[in-house]
Amino acid sequence: MVMKRATKGLFTSLVLALAFSPALSEQPQPGPSFQPDGTVNAPAFQLPPSPLSSPEAQAQQKMRARMPVAMATQQEPDVATRRAQLNTMMAPRITQMLKLFPVDIRDSEIGGVRVKILTPKGKAPARDRVLINLHGGAFYLCWDACALAESIPIAALGGYRVITVDYRMAPEYKHPAGVEDVEKVYRELLKTYKPKRIGIYGCSAGGALTAQSAAWLPSKGLPQAGAVGIFGAGGVRFESGDSTYIAGAIDGSFGPPPVPGAPKPDMTRGYFDGADMDDPILASARHPDVLKKFPPALIITGTRAMDLSPAIYTNSQLIKAGVKSTLIVGEAMGHCYMMQPDLPESRDAYAATIAFFNENLK
Repeated sequence: MVMKRATKGLFTSLVLALAFSPALSEQPQPGPSFQPDGTVNAPAFQLPPSPLSSPEAQAQQKMRARMPVAMATQQEPDVATRRAQLNTMMAPRITQMLKLFPVDIRDSEIGGVRVKILTPKGKAPARDRVLINLHGGAFYLCWDACALAESIPIAALGGYRVITVDYRMAPEYKHPAGVEDVEKVYRELLKTYKPKRIGIYGCSAGGALTAQSAAWLPSKGLPQAGAVGIFGAGGVRFESGDSTYIAGAIDGSFGPPPVPGAPKPDMTRGYFDGADMDDPILASARHPDVLKKFPPALIITGTRAMDLSPAIYTNSQLIKAGVKSTLIVGEAMGHCYMMQPDLPESRDAYAATIAFFNENLK
C-alpha cells in the first residue's frame, strides 16, 4: 500500500513536471540524474539574483564577484586572532547600526555571567518585559560584534531591554557550558520578571542555543520562557538536510559538505566534543515530548541559507507538537541576513521579531 502510494506520488510529480516544462529540445541546461540510493547528481547551473528580492539584495548579489573568499572558509588557527579579525571586520557595521538605531549600552554581570544591557536611547524600555539575546559565532567567536548586531535594532525599534549574554564558548569550554550560562542569567531575571514576560532569541549558534535553552530550562525545573526566536538555526544539528548541500553550492558563506569518507571540519572548534548530538537538548526537534514544552516560536531563515532545512523541520515538528510556531523564509537571503541593516528584508525581520515578542510576552 505504501509502495503504491509512493509510486502514484512519483508518477503525479513526473506528469506535472512534463506538463509545465518546455520541450526537451528547448531545455537550456541539462537536468539532474538519480542514483539507485536516492542520491541526486546535480549539474552545474547559473543562479541569477532573484527578481523577488529587494533591489538592495540584488545589488548585493552583484557585488559578490568583487568580494574575497568567504570568511567561513578561512580557518585562522589561532582563536584569539580569529576573534579579533571578526570584530574588526564587523566594526563598521556596528557603527552604522548605532547611527540607524540609537541605543545605550552598559556592561554588567547577571548571575555571575558577563552581559551587555542595551536599551533605546532617550527612552525608558518596557519595565515588565525583557529579552535575552544569545549571539552567533559557531560557539567559539563573535562576542561582542554579533551580540551587538543582533541586539541593537531590536532594543531601539522595539523599546526593549535586551540582555545579550557572553556565554562560555570553545575551545576553552564545551557543551553544556553555554546553556548553563543561559540558565544562570534566566534564574536571576526570574527574580524581577515573570517567566511569561521573558523572551529568548539568537541567530546561528545563538539560534541553536535558544532552541537548546527552551529544552533545557524545563528539564531543570524552571518555568518556560514566554517566547523564543530561533534565527539561522533549528532544533537539530547544523549541516542537516538538503540545504547544507544547496547553500554550499550557491551561497559561498559556508563551504559544501566534504565528499563521503573525507574528514569533516568542525566549525565549532570542539564545542560539542563528546556530546550526543541526538539527545533531547541538542536535537529537541526529534523529541516530541520535549517540543510540547516549548513556548511560541518564531523561526527565521533564507532560501539560500544552510540552516533552511533545520528551520523548516523544526517548525513542522513544533506544529505537530501543538506549539504555536511561525516560519519566515527570506527570498534569496543567506545565513542570518538580518544582520545587514541596509536590506529591506532585514528591516522586515526586525519588525516581525518585535511584533512576535509584543504579541507573546503577555
